Amino acid sequence: MNIQRFTLTQRVFHALMAFCFMAQSITGFARLYGESVWGERLAGFFGGQAGVLAAHKAGGIFMVALLLAHVLHVLFTSPHGLVPGPDSMMPRMRDVSDFFRHVGWMLGLNKHPSLERFAYWEKFDYWAVFWGVAIIGGSGLLLVDPVASARYVPGWWLNIALALHHDEAFLAMGYIFLIHFTVAHMRRSRFPMDMAIVSGCMPMDEVRHERGDWEARLAASGGAVADVSALTPAGRGVALCLGWAVVLCGWLLALWGLGEVVRHGL
Repeated sequence: MNIQRFTLTQRVFHALMAFCFMAQSITGFARLYGESVWGERLAGFFGGQAGVLAAHKAGGIFMVALLLAHVLHVLFTSPHGLVPGPDSMMPRMRDVSDFFRHVGWMLGLNKHPSLERFAYWEKFDYWAVFWGVAIIGGSGLLLVDPVASARYVPGWWLNIALALHHDEAFLAMGYIFLIHFTVAHMRRSRFPMDMAIVSGCMPMDEVRHERGDWEARLAASGGAVADVSALTPAGRGVALCLGWAVVLCGWLLALWGLGEVVRHGL
């Protein structure tokens, strides 16, 4: 039996944000390290640095618009999602205790905590997108047309915006490529890939093993939750190929960026 964990709309938003983030990472690196061999090669796919810049600006505007669309979707279709609860992404005190119990399990001090539908690290990942897009997108919008922006804000604002855009982008890419990918897909129980974000469902035995409190709540509901279909073998194969293409691309960008930092500094 499979239980729905993510709706179709949630999965589409995730896929679009992932695609946009990867595109922004590629074009951003191509701009930042345009004088390197890899930077020139990446820029070549966009017709040169002018094409890369245009793609980066368009991608940034799309990313901000996508986040705003998500906020509107939650406000108008899922207002209960703004209230802390077991089916909400809003943080609550239980997440703090889950964190310390999870750390205790990692250190061998206690049993694995019985988690709910959304774990504390998943809520952290979710809300990190908001402050990340706010900083990167807000600073980026000022830099889309710096000459026009300088008519309304002091010039030193643009210097701060450039530093914020640069540093927050590095922080976001480092976290997504090295931590989020690892936690989401490289865990022993999820390797080679967590299919829940693709199919939207989890097998009940996995729910029982990792998210016992959610399983208990579902059982208490009297079986009101309907069974949903998992991916077909062909669909799973496509998801694995696309997913690992994104992961490997992220790791390559992280290694390239680290190498450039070592050679030239931030």
